[in-house]
Amino acid sequence: MSADPKALRATALKAAGVVVVMGALAWASVPFYDWFCRVTGFGGVTNVAEEGSDVILDQTIKVRFDASKERDMPWEFRPMQREMEIRIGETGLAFYEAHNPTGRPIAGSASYNVTPYEAGGYFSKIACFCFEEQVLQPGETVQMPVTFFVDPDLVDDRDAKFTKVITLSYTFYEIDLPEDVALNDSPVPGETQNN
Repeated sequence: MSADPKALRATALKAAGVVVVMGALAWASVPFYDWFCRVTGFGGVTNVAEEGSDVILDQTIKVRFDASKERDMPWEFRPMQREMEIRIGETGLAFYEAHNPTGRPIAGSASYNVTPYEAGGYFSKIACFCFEEQVLQPGETVQMPVTFFVDPDLVDDRDAKFTKVITLSYTFYEIDLPEDVALNDSPVPGETQNN
């Protein structure tokens, strides 16, 4: 007894549909997560500001910097400073360093979080490298700045006002190379590559 061709075609179409939907969800996961965190405050998401605070308090707060990588990410990635103490409302500038020790170009993107979570909404980034594509050539090292301030409104929040230390963490993960870099890295037919 043979299978009905219409039933086989319907099953194949359903399977292809599932693959397309799963691919679309994977592609949209990073921007969706970023949007979700901004709307809900989940994961200690920070605020984004165009410029620094107009108010600077005498009260200080420590900001610690943490760096990690996805398991298969071959880069070396670290904060240039482990912590700094700034006045609440004062603009701070910190640097992270990334190095590609491999013999091939690698593209990466970073996600972040802030702890404790109740302080995340008061940590305002003016400029940073998160969720931006970074391409490092073989052996290349870059320093990436983060400009930020802690919003003075933190001292009026009944939960966040007791915060003494805020930790800013970035995690880098590998992404697909941009097409122009991937094409430039492809071997020319008839040539051999030396590794």
